[in-house]
Amino acid sequence: MRQSFNLALAQMLVTPGEVAGNLARAEARIATAAAQGADIVLLPEALDCGWSHPSAREFAGEIPHGDACRRLCAAAKQHGVFVCAGLVERAGDRWFNAAVLVDPRGEVILHHRKISELDFARELYSVGDRLGVAETPWGRAGLMICADGFAPGQVISRSLALMGARFILSPCAWAVPADHDNTREPYGRLWLDNYGPVARDLGVWIAGCSNVGPVTAGEWAGRKCIGNSLVCAPERLVAARGAYGESADEIVLVRVELA
Repeated sequence: MRQSFNLALAQMLVTPGEVAGNLARAEARIATAAAQGADIVLLPEALDCGWSHPSAREFAGEIPHGDACRRLCAAAKQHGVFVCAGLVERAGDRWFNAAVLVDPRGEVILHHRKISELDFARELYSVGDRLGVAETPWGRAGLMICADGFAPGQVISRSLALMGARFILSPCAWAVPADHDNTREPYGRLWLDNYGPVARDLGVWIAGCSNVGPVTAGEWAGRKCIGNSLVCAPERLVAARGAYGESADEIVLVRVELA
């Protein structure tokens, strides 16, 4: 079992409702991260339609056979990397806030549906029905999505660690009010308070990758997603952090050293 890998957090712009542009950006970020030496590329939550955006009812596809998932699988295979990404999933007459982990063969090896969704977003997304881990060259990987990380008692991340996950990947969409002043109130305490204790107590790495860009629909319309992606390690609270800001589209590369 390998003990270290390069993780790229692709803190990309997601424009709500503009599926073609979002998927093209995701493919470009995967190519760039692979060229920089990434072994795993972590992308944001609901990167196809945008988190909580009603366009999902029209554009969301199936997993693994929908267009968005097939394109990410093709990119993973083309560039020889693992890809973890959040997508909106259509399953019959329901929609899920979902995420996948794709291996370098272009195969989905883990498929998660968000469990701890915000109340107003449940008008669009059904509650998730699964929790799992998958084998990788570095041991077991766990998968969750955004607010799953602060489920009561950190039950989801702790359960993944107890299922043998050595690292947990979390596509996210971290949003703040339009007038948020990051100099007076630095963003991220919620995630530090929930990732940190699990990483420390159970010896697991946790990585959350957020998009940047506006929220244009739903109860949070007018807010902005601000990146600030975060990696917490067992031996230190912050192993890596992305830039803050609505325009902070960047790739953060971090070396994950497993015990």
